[in-house]
Amino acid sequence: MVLPYGKQSIDDSDIEAVAAVMRGDWLTTGPAVDAFEDDVAKVAAVEHRAVSVTSGTAALHTAYAALELQPGDQVITTPLTFFATATCAMWQGAEIVFADVSADTGNLDPESVAQKITERTKVIAGVDYAGHPIDAPALKKLAHDNGALLLEDAAHSIAGSLNGVPVGSLADITTFSFFPTKNLTTAEGGAVVSPDAGLVDRARLFKGIGYERKPELMDEHGGWYYEVTSMGLNYRLPDVLAALGSNQMKRLGQFKTRRQEITDRYNDGLAGIDELILPAHREGASPMWHLYPLRIQDGRRRELFDHLREGGIGVQVNYIPVHHQPLFQQLGHTKGSCPVAETYAEQEISLPMFPDLTDAQVDQVIDLVRGFVGA
Repeated sequence: MVLPYGKQSIDDSDIEAVAAVMRGDWLTTGPAVDAFEDDVAKVAAVEHRAVSVTSGTAALHTAYAALELQPGDQVITTPLTFFATATCAMWQGAEIVFADVSADTGNLDPESVAQKITERTKVIAGVDYAGHPIDAPALKKLAHDNGALLLEDAAHSIAGSLNGVPVGSLADITTFSFFPTKNLTTAEGGAVVSPDAGLVDRARLFKGIGYERKPELMDEHGGWYYEVTSMGLNYRLPDVLAALGSNQMKRLGQFKTRRQEITDRYNDGLAGIDELILPAHREGASPMWHLYPLRIQDGRRRELFDHLREGGIGVQVNYIPVHHQPLFQQLGHTKGSCPVAETYAEQEISLPMFPDLTDAQVDQVIDLVRGFVGA
């Protein structure tokens, strides 16, 4: 049996929460959605209720729409991410500009961003790689000083924080993912949060197909009345999945604690090996470790990957740099333009990380890695 690199943690209470919705009157657009959106907003420490959507990708698309990206606008982002961080901005007509990452965290480097900003920059989109929060204060200042806004792609990091400020309150707008391997799951799903009521309203309108049912107009025209006021898409998360998310939220603190324990165990077991670089943890950051991104410096990443897979360990690589993909090569992006991110990507291998991972299983992974490098 292969030990997966990521896996959902489902218990009987999750199953009962979903079953309770199935027995009720609302499968979608009902009270479970409102409750889950309140739960997400509370964790993110934002005043305005979250906007739940059908996936992390939908969250990104909704956020970019709320930011009113227009054709010709530029979005500066990282190549060390799942490609949706970039392509969802492209759906709004934006031009993608890649900046390099910091060598320690793999997160967007403010100094590199500063070199790429132009008068057409509308959004800086940072990614909390592996669950470590971006340098939001520096990136937000860069954005605001240049008439832009900061988007935090926090697909990896709900319940994380930086200098005591929860992820969700650090940027102008933040997106979450609730895919099964993420830090809590709704099976498929995502959310958008912001301290800005206007951004939240635009996000909610976009994910609701762009139509509104205003009470004053319904009083005037009839209870059936609605108006289509803007373009939107049906990205509504159903109650069945929202109920799962709310129940998972009850254990989010436990999930975070266990992920940190696993990270600490890996760190202890793999310390002092010259060939390896372990994940960085900057002062003031409280990561929600979604990944354990190990790096091997001797050029044998492929061999280590195959060795672990052959040993029954379902490792992964996160990620192939986005600007290396054929779509982006066709758009004129070139290999070698983000050397720190490219080196990171050439060395990285994600070890198993999920709350139900046992200490014995972590030790099994450690032993296989140490055996490979001869430690």
